[in-house]
Formats: sequence, structure tokens, C-alpha cells
Amino acid sequence: MLRPTLLVLTAALVSGPAWAEGLALKRVLLSTGGVGYFEHEAAVTGDAELTLEVRRDQVDDVLKSIVVYDDKGGVGTIGLPGEEPLRELFRELPFGPEALESPTALLTALKGAEVRTAGSREIAGRLLSVTEEAAALPNGGGTTVRHRVTLMTADGLQQVLLEDAEALRLADPALQAQVDSALAATAKHTARDRRSLTIRSTGEGPRTVRVGYVVAAPLWKATYRLTLPAGEAKSGDLQGWAVLENMSGTDWTGVDLTVVSGNPVTFRQALYTAYYVNRPEVPVEVLGRVLPRPDEGAVAMPMTVRSAEMAPPPPAPGAAPMAKAASAPAPTPRSAQPAAAEGTEATTQVLFRYPQPVSAPNGSSLLLPIVARAVPAARLDLYQPMTQPRHPLAAVRLDNDSGTGLPPGVLTLYERDGGTVSYVGDAQLAALPAGEQRLLSVAVDQKVRIDRAEQPSQTLSRASIVDGVLHLTVTERQTTTYTVAGAAREPRTVIVEHPRRAGWTLVEPAGGREATPTAHRLPVEVPAGATVTLTVIAEQPRQEKVALTGLSSDRILAYAASSELPAALREALSRVAALHMAVAERERRIGAVERERDEVIKDQARLRENLGALPPNGDLTRRTAAKMGDAETQLERLAKDLAAARKDVDEARRTLADAVRGMRVQ
Repeated sequence: MLRPTLLVLTAALVSGPAWAEGLALKRVLLSTGGVGYFEHEAAVTGDAELTLEVRRDQVDDVLKSIVVYDDKGGVGTIGLPGEEPLRELFRELPFGPEALESPTALLTALKGAEVRTAGSREIAGRLLSVTEEAAALPNGGGTTVRHRVTLMTADGLQQVLLEDAEALRLADPALQAQVDSALAATAKHTARDRRSLTIRSTGEGPRTVRVGYVVAAPLWKATYRLTLPAGEAKSGDLQGWAVLENMSGTDWTGVDLTVVSGNPVTFRQALYTAYYVNRPEVPVEVLGRVLPRPDEGAVAMPMTVRSAEMAPPPPAPGAAPMAKAASAPAPTPRSAQPAAAEGTEATTQVLFRYPQPVSAPNGSSLLLPIVARAVPAARLDLYQPMTQPRHPLAAVRLDNDSGTGLPPGVLTLYERDGGTVSYVGDAQLAALPAGEQRLLSVAVDQKVRIDRAEQPSQTLSRASIVDGVLHLTVTERQTTTYTVAGAAREPRTVIVEHPRRAGWTLVEPAGGREATPTAHRLPVEVPAGATVTLTVIAEQPRQEKVALTGLSSDRILAYAASSELPAALREALSRVAALHMAVAERERRIGAVERERDEVIKDQARLRENLGALPPNGDLTRRTAAKMGDAETQLERLAKDLAAARKDVDEARRTLADAVRGMRVQ
């Protein structure tokens, strides 16, 4: 039984492996979660040091998921270069990476270093400068660029042409070692898109070490082919294929390949990036310059402050001196006890393992068969009004009677008539767990026509009066009639998808139906050449509450005339309607009096205007003044009539309110 080895990420590795062959890719598992599991293995003896190369963009995922299995090994370490190893290397060197671009750049960067030249002139000294100069070629052949190196020697400044020197050596062995290290690191990390992980495993004797990790991988796709026989069919031949790509950066040679259908939780984390905690910067405390003021003397004053007020406060009961409290040891914190986890078998995915080794070069695509068997399948029509309002869709009911689910994908339907195979259409297959079925629509059935008619209505199903409030239960009813005209020569089974509406209940047809989150599925058998009608009734109750005092008499009489209400309730509503009419009659009397008063006021204003234009002692003046007096008398009478009418209205309203306040009729 394999057991995972404890991994410790280190920058420096323990050296000295006994023997190990290289890691070889043996197993690949691709998930529809967009990731892949890659497992390498190697045969080792004793302590082993293995090297695994991965792409730079995969390092974060590898650090998150790498696992080592060693059947007999012990604790191991995994090491890899830093995210930017060259930058870290040159940080400790006296020159930068640009110094390695040319010999002159290196010599310029090493200004002051001690060097020795070899050739026709042997000079030892410290580098001062490297200058570029143009030199003429013989026979008028143009010019060339030469570099003059200036050295500070014991005999003073001396110069040598770099191109004429046979050799130029650094005198300091440590500096020479730094240059060699920088060149070696540059050569090693020229391919910046790859990183080498060194895995150390400790153990005894020969054994097998496996290294696995999860990295991003292209999503594999499922495609299906279903072939049905012509005519009536109860089953069909189903082929399923996984379309996948090898974009791992490594060739697959004879690997154990598995594809997994599921929806795992996957994420990335930048583990290869170095993070530092931002710490607050505390300013340095600098003592300010002290400048005491000159003393100008003091005058003795009598003591007026009580000594108790000046004495320091006594220590709190139970308080210890500061020194003793500071020396007392703090209680040791206890570690939290982790809760043990219970492992269970995973049930959220389906695995398809190919029984033979698979080979695929990096960058290639592959089709892998995952299903090849007969499955229960039947032809039918599916009517979806929102998809095609006039004709149903030719569809296939596919049953998954196997022990494993089928991942979602696209399906191509073929029909086989003897030795001839014809293309029917394409469909989308949603995830199909074991034991479930799906309807796959592949074409429009032009031979079948469907008409749909809707008739809304409402009925008053229940009413009551409680404390003067009319409680009504109104049933909204939607009647939909589907008229299906079948094909002339073939019978059809038509599944009608009737929309589901929140709060509505399907009351007809009563049974024999299925339901999806958005529709009821109602089967209809349509013989050849026949027309069949399907009536669907859905109802929704609606509650209403209305205060009887706030209704008009006409609306109350309309409720009272409803034959759907009980006789006692209709009688009570008739009494309330009579009281409402009494209130309305008195309100009309108020309106009549107010209109008459307005007419008198208007006529009085006209008389007053005429009176101002007449001579003071004329006969017409006296007659106009008399009319104004009559109008004033009439206004006084109308004011009394209006007050009486308003009093009658108030009384009628109180009578209505008293009548309905305690009215309770079920």
C-alpha cells in the first residue's frame, strides 16, 4: 500500500543520491473541471534524488498539489529555483546580468579588478577603462572597431588591445568563480518557461516512487452518436467519444489515460511568488534640545494643600508591585486539538478509464471512446410553444439503464434502414445520471400541426363578512386547448410542454404527466390521420378584502346579485346596499342645496352691481334693493337647509357604520 511522503519545500537540497532512473509519465487523468492529474514514476534504490521539469506557468499549481508516494521511503524534500533565480543570483554579485552581454561590458563592469594579459605583452594591473576606437584596414579595406584596455600597473598606466591579447585572466579566484557561476546560471535558465524540481526520497533497497500533481488542462468534451433503426424503435446503438487535447508540454507515451466527468472546486494560488508583510515604520525618537529658562528667584508661600491630597494613591487591593508583576511568568497557551476528519468514497464524478495504453504527442488532439452499447430509445414528438409555435419537434427519449452517468455533450442522430444510414439531426445532451432519461430534440416535425387557444375566466368560490369586512376568494382559471392534427400515415406520441406558472395548480388533466422546472409534460397519443384535442386547466385562488363602508352601492348590489354566494350573504349585502343608497340620497340633497345657494349668491352679486349704477332715489333703485333683501332671506333659509342635510348625512353614515361593524355572515 502506498503512503504519501512528507514534503518540505527548501531552497537548498541535501545531496548524494544512491541510484535512480528518470521520472517517466505513466498516468494522466483529465477532468471536466479544467484540470488534469499527471503521475510520474521511477525505480530507485536507497536514497534517491529525482528531477521533474514543468512549465513556468504550471509551477503554482504544482506547488499547490504535488504529492509523492513511496512504498518504502521516508521523509523527503522538494526544491526548485526561485521565481526569478537570475535576479536573486546577480543581487549578490558585483555586476549585473547586462555585464554578460559582451567581453567589453564585463570588463567595464569589473572596473578596478586585477587582471593579467597573455600574449606578445604580459601585463598585470587593475582595470581602469575600456574604450572603443576605429582602425583602418590595410589596402583601403575600410575600418574595423577595436577596444583598448587601460590598466593601472606598478609601472603606471599601460594599454593593450583586447583583440590582440591571447588571454585575459582575472587574478582574484573568488571573482573568477562568481563570473563562472553567473554564466552557468544564465545557461541553465535560458529557457525561462520551464523549472526543474528536485525531489529527494530517503529509503532502503529497490522500490518505486510516484510523483503526481494537478495543473490546468484543456476541458475535454463529450460527443455522442445514436443510431436508430427505421420505423418503430425501442433501442438504439450509442457511441460516446471524449475529445481531448495534450497541451501539457510533454509527450504521452503509453500512459494510463482516464477522463473524469464532474464539477470539482478548483482554484489557483500564487504560491511561487514571494510575499512580504508590510510593517509600519516607526520614527526614530530624537531628544529635543533642552534650554531651561533663567531662574529669577522665588517667594516663600504658606502651605495650604492638605498632605492627603498630595500623597500618592494607595495600591489597589491585591495589586502586585510592577517589578514583581513583570517577572511573573505568563500562562502557557494550549494548542487547539484538531478534529479528526472521516474519509468517504467520492460520489460527485464519473470516471472513464481507457483499457489500453495511450500515446499522444504534445500539442495533438485525441478521440477516446467512452461508451459503446445499446440503450433504450424511443421516437416521439415534443411540442414547445416558445421554440416552435406551430409544429412539434421530432425527438428521442433516451434512457440511461447503465450503472454510470453520461457527461453532457452534443449528440448526432442517425437512422439506419437496412444497409443505408442517413443523418437526422443534432441535439444537446444534458448530464444524464444512471437511471434517468432525457428528451433529445433533433428536427422539426412538419407533418404534425398544433393550434393553441387560451380562455381566461374567474369565479367567486367563497365569500364571508367578518366585522364589516367582505372577504372574497376569487378563483382565476386559465383554460388552454391544444388541437393536434396528426401525420397522415404514421401515429405519433406527442409530449406537450405546458408552461408552469408560480402559484397556479394544474387541475386537468389529473394524472399521467411529468414536470420540469418550467413546464408540465402532457402525453397525447395521435393516431395516423386523426385530430386530437387536449384541454389543460390551471387555477389560482386570489384573496380579496374590502371594507363594506368603502364600497359603492352599485358594486355591493353586483355582489348581492351573484348566484355563487349563499342566500344569507346576498341578503346581508342587500341591506348594506340599502343603507349605502340612503347615504347617497342624503348626499345628493346636500349637493342640491349647495347648487341653489350658489345660484342665489351669484344673483345677489349681479343685483349689487346694478344697484351701484342706479340713481340713489329712483323707483328702480328701491325695487333692486328689495330683491337683494329677498335674496338675503333666501340665503338664510338655505343655510338652515344645508345644516339639516349635513346632519342627515352624518346620521345615515352612523347608521351604516353601526350596521356593518358587528356584521358576521359566513
